[in-house]
Amino acid sequence: MEFSQLRIFQAVAQEGSITKAAERLHRVPSNLSTRLKQLEDQLGVELFLRERQRLQLSPAGKVLLDYAVRLFALHDEAHAAVQGGQPAGDFVLGTMYSTAAIHLPALLARYHKAYPAVNLQVQAGPSGELLEGLLSGRLDAALVDGPLQLAGLDGVPLCNEELVLISEADHPPVRSARDVEGRAVFTFRQGCAYRMRLEAWYAHDHAAMGRVMEIESYPSMLACVIAGSGVALMSASMLASLPGRESVAVHPLQPPFDQATTWLMWRKSMVGANLNAWIELQQAGRPALESELEAASA
Repeated sequence: MEFSQLRIFQAVAQEGSITKAAERLHRVPSNLSTRLKQLEDQLGVELFLRERQRLQLSPAGKVLLDYAVRLFALHDEAHAAVQGGQPAGDFVLGTMYSTAAIHLPALLARYHKAYPAVNLQVQAGPSGELLEGLLSGRLDAALVDGPLQLAGLDGVPLCNEELVLISEADHPPVRSARDVEGRAVFTFRQGCAYRMRLEAWYAHDHAAMGRVMEIESYPSMLACVIAGSGVALMSASMLASLPGRESVAVHPLQPPFDQATTWLMWRKSMVGANLNAWIELQQAGRPALESELEAASA
């Protein structure tokens, strides 16, 4: 086996498609197909099964993917070790959309300045998809809604967030989910941790959610709420950053639905120099970040 073959295998496993993997790797699909066939011939097993126009890992493929993830991590660790333990090489970080917009820019700037040899890549998505990326090895670490009690993962908190419900400006005070029962709800797609918190809030108050409108950006959510089309849940820090925030009514939620903690998570025993450097930088800047969040919530 060659590392280049394993890179192709990992990309196809994560994308579920040779075409999409080829686009990601900037190669032609026929080349990927040939290299995968060579790898399967060398190993004497099928690595993929085709199901509903998507390639799914075979049992042997799942075993190989786990080893591939560990081999790539060991490769990066060895690369850093021969350079005196200095961070270097690829580091793929997943993040929730709100964290990417509010808290990540300053951390990214500091990391890039301190460790220019690291090729830091950021992928944004709902918490559920980020966790899948961690477990599959697509991501080295991820900033997700926590705390989490999942086997195989470890983490440290980044910051605490206050969650608020927003409605059109002239909406009466919202004291429970029953006050907005049946109203349309603007939120991210399934897998979003804040969406699950909102659903739990409605369930706690035995109130029926209205039609769920899936939107992939907070500015668009805010615009729809301003127009009187429904309600939305977001962090107070996210709302404070958006133009037009003064045009909506902000309703505090009752505990425990009013608070969320963003955590940096990673796979246990997979902490290399790149991740260690990020953890140290994040922990050093956490007090200042908490002060900023308190000011935004005031």
